[in-house]
Amino acid sequence: MRTDLDAVDWALVDALQADARLSYNELARKVGVSPPTVAQRVRRLENAGVITGYRAVVDPTAVGRSVIALVRMKCYGPRCITVHPELLDDCPEVVEVVRLTGDICSVVKVVTTSVSELERLLVRLGGHGETSSAMVLSTPIPWRPLTAG
Repeated sequence: MRTDLDAVDWALVDALQADARLSYNELARKVGVSPPTVAQRVRRLENAGVITGYRAVVDPTAVGRSVIALVRMKCYGPRCITVHPELLDDCPEVVEVVRLTGDICSVVKVVTTSVSELERLLVRLGGHGETSSAMVLSTPIPWRPLTAG
């Protein structure tokens, strides 16, 4: 569902993407509207599904998970992880699954503590279909906020 955002909405979205911990008072100062207006607008953005959540961004290496890999999957039918993502509910090393078009069905982002743990995980993922993996060396663009432009 598409939601049309005005300049104030985009200013709020920009500010919250930069720092989701800002108070309504701080947001009001940054955006130039009153705190009650900020509260009402943020609630509207949340209810419309524009803002889907707030979370801390954690560096995997800083918490001992220095092996990061992208696993391309070809899986179909009842064992397909895009159709049945609950198959990986007990697999905390899987931090993201993206469903794709084309000759592969998904890319799975995993973070592990060691290469041997990655190998164990690849064997498990192989039970769902064909895998091909690549270890991440660095992330020159780790995340970009969405902007109005």
